[in-house]
Parts: sequence; C-alpha cells; structure tokens
Amino acid sequence: MSDEKLIRMANQIAAFFAVQPGDRAEGVAAHISDNWAAPMRAALLAHIAAGGSGLDALVVDAAPHIRPAG
Repeated sequence: MSDEKLIRMANQIAAFFAVQPGDRAEGVAAHISDNWAAPMRAALLAHIAAGGSGLDALVVDAAPHIRPAG
C-alpha cells in the first residue's frame, strides 16, 4: 500500500477521533492497532519515524500507543 493511501486513511481516522470525547490519541492508536494489518502499522510507524510528512498531528501523537508489527 502506498504511503499516500496510508496517510489519507490515518488522517481520516484522526478526523473522526478529533471530535470524540476522551483521549483522542489513544482512540486513534486503538483503532489502528485493532484494524490495520501488521505491515500497514509498520509502514505507518516508519513514515512517522521519518518525519511523518502529511500526517495529522493526532496520528503522530498516537504513534507511541500503536501496537508495533511483529
């Protein structure tokens, strides 16, 4: 899957959780951890480690809580 598609999907999740009550970063992380395959999570975390260009700040804030691949 392309980085562009992962970024778009992650940002859509962040947009949903941005208006939800509670810990928004935890919500983003839980959704990605529970619903994304390990290779997708690994690609997202690698993109964040490389600077996270194009990602909503909420996705970047969620990164430490996303279950690592493997």
